[in-house]
Amino acid sequence: MPTPLNDVLAALGVPANRTAIAIGNNWIPGTGETLHVRSPVDGSMLASFPLATANDLKPILDAATNAFHDWRMVPAPVRGEFVRRIGIKLRERKTELAQVVSWEAGKILAESLGEVQEMIDICDFAVGLSRQLHGLTIASERPGHRLMEQWHPLGPAGVITAFNFPVAVWAWNAMLGLVCGDPIVWKPSPKTPLCALATHAIVVDVLREFPEIPQGVVSFIIGDREVGEAIAGANELPLISATGSVAMGRAVGQKVAARLGRSLLELGGNNAMIVAPTADLELAVRSITFAAVGTCGQRCTSLRRLIVHESIADNLIARLKGVYSKLPIGNPLEKGVLVGPLIDEAAFESMQEALESARQAGGQVTGGGRIPGEGFYVHPAIVEIDAAAPIIREETFAPILYVMRYRELSEAIAMQNNVPQGLSSSILTNDLREAEMFLSPAGSDCGIANVNIGTSGAEIGGAFGGEKETGGGRESGSDSWKAYMRRVTNTINYSKELPLAQGIKFDI
Repeated sequence: MPTPLNDVLAALGVPANRTAIAIGNNWIPGTGETLHVRSPVDGSMLASFPLATANDLKPILDAATNAFHDWRMVPAPVRGEFVRRIGIKLRERKTELAQVVSWEAGKILAESLGEVQEMIDICDFAVGLSRQLHGLTIASERPGHRLMEQWHPLGPAGVITAFNFPVAVWAWNAMLGLVCGDPIVWKPSPKTPLCALATHAIVVDVLREFPEIPQGVVSFIIGDREVGEAIAGANELPLISATGSVAMGRAVGQKVAARLGRSLLELGGNNAMIVAPTADLELAVRSITFAAVGTCGQRCTSLRRLIVHESIADNLIARLKGVYSKLPIGNPLEKGVLVGPLIDEAAFESMQEALESARQAGGQVTGGGRIPGEGFYVHPAIVEIDAAAPIIREETFAPILYVMRYRELSEAIAMQNNVPQGLSSSILTNDLREAEMFLSPAGSDCGIANVNIGTSGAEIGGAFGGEKETGGGRESGSDSWKAYMRRVTNTINYSKELPLAQGIKFDI
């Protein structure tokens, strides 16, 4: 029996013959091994088609390079109009694209709708940005001179995305890159290829409204690690934005650095929340639960470590166990479900290995088992453990919450920062001094530091990213657009003299 997803894909304009490559409206079969796409929801087969190989990349790079020569000269507000129309299309097809995300990534429908809304929001942000790509006018030390900076398009950008946010992370990069004048070459995760096909079909529908725009402005290629390495090594792509594991980021970063390219890395997150004695425990339970079990713990911003003051730990842990025991777990497309499945068997095995490591370190594990049936549904786990346990320094992409206790805030901050990753963090407190200390230079060492909210659910207006093994990249809002452009410093002499900087005399 065909899955209902096929009807959704057809409505979105995805060709019946699934392909691993597209350059604008030119859908091209891959030449590699066959990819079998199964849904984490029920294990059903969603599609089968040949993957692309590294040999398939050259036509995409050529098309993107040729498109750049024209696209960079299109006025930025006109590029913004293209992005505005994409936002309109996403509004019209929000429900359908969200269904694809739920079927293929296993997210509950509410989260999938939120992910598409995030795409819409970043379109709006980018449209406004298209009229604000401004440089500076700088006071010159030389009379009759003007010093200024401009920002110009950088070139085609490679975007490598992960399965857990299969459409939003592409939009963070693509919408900013497009208004900045950069064609986009997308390598989506082979775990969620249909999300990429559906998204591309929506963009192609808009592309038809702009016949003057070259097809190579938007493209995708679905392949394995070999294709990712080829993208990272492609001189035609001056910027590579990659989201995924730390191991993947290291490999990409080294490959790009070897050719002196530019990397924007969004890697692992081992996120912590400190719960202080003055915290609102009702607020704590809600924020902890969403952050820890949302997307079945498969967000880079998922809450992994809970650091609770010893005076309230027993009470809070008991409340959390009560809530965890009643969580609606099941088909993410069904109303009322809050926790969907892990993406695949490998994710389940990784979770079980982490829990066993925790037990060997003396951790007390509650939950964590598999729910019988199709798909890899699990009970989210709470693990009471000592802060010195090695496993808590590792990120496991699953709903495991390690709970530790502290006495002094300085101790809690040190526990939070004592991991290789540095993406997201939060503190729940009603003490102003504690909140400000947490946000100070001596506080959280993460790229995201929140007060009285959880670690996940970032808004697009602020730059998103982290430090240490998280990679140091910043995407989405604020001034992250600068990563997609090149800065040019200009000096204009409007005098009849030629004074040199620093007072140098060189008369001939």
